[in-house]
Amino acid sequence: MINAGQLNPVESFLLTLQNYTLNSIEIFKGLKAAVRYRKETLQEMYLIGAQSFPIVFLGGLFVGIIMSIEIGYRFETFGAKTMVGRAVALGMVRELGPVITGLLLAARTGAKNATEIGAMQLSEQVDALKAFGVNPIHKLVVPRTVASLIMFLPLTLIADLVGIVAGMIVSDLWMNNDASFFWHSAIYGLQMKDLFVGFLKPVFFGFFIASISCSYGLATSGGNRGLGRATINAVVVSSVVILAVDFIFTKVVWEVL
Repeated sequence: MINAGQLNPVESFLLTLQNYTLNSIEIFKGLKAAVRYRKETLQEMYLIGAQSFPIVFLGGLFVGIIMSIEIGYRFETFGAKTMVGRAVALGMVRELGPVITGLLLAARTGAKNATEIGAMQLSEQVDALKAFGVNPIHKLVVPRTVASLIMFLPLTLIADLVGIVAGMIVSDLWMNNDASFFWHSAIYGLQMKDLFVGFLKPVFFGFFIASISCSYGLATSGGNRGLGRATINAVVVSSVVILAVDFIFTKVVWEVL
């Protein structure tokens, strides 16, 4: 096996991209394995969903508050306080809700995946699975990927709703913007296109976070230092990919839909 640490940066990048592509193909081919490993899949759904709820809740809460304050004071200058609800709702549903949730889960879930699988790789547990005829992608990666695909959407919905409600409360209490005006503006300001994009992004984010972090875990080498490096790379690359995918979605929506 070629060690990426022995290559120059370009060769290392190409090797990493090759490994990720092959792993992603194997994930798609083995999606049915989630049924066979349903216990592992359900466990990962709990770890991603229930245990990530607090940070997603707090992330959505503070983002909604900050948006409401910033937008409210700006719109008040132009006498457009009644449009604050629409701006906050659009910002949360289309952009900040999915992106903030994705970045938070990239840090939490991505680090967990890379660390767990990387530790198994270093202790030769992954090799043991292969020796017993078990595909490590199906056993370790597919359950995590399926769990991410399923749980990222409801977590994003929670962040969206919490952010909008928090923005409404702040707008009502601090800027004397009646809650009914805020809510009416938020509801009628959203279009089906906004909901479609806002609900589709988490699915892609979930796949990329799970597949990237697990790929880095499987490629771990070099002891504890290598495990730490793989974990950092998994979080950083996942976060950058989330922002890149968000840009692509935004560009496509404005030019195509």
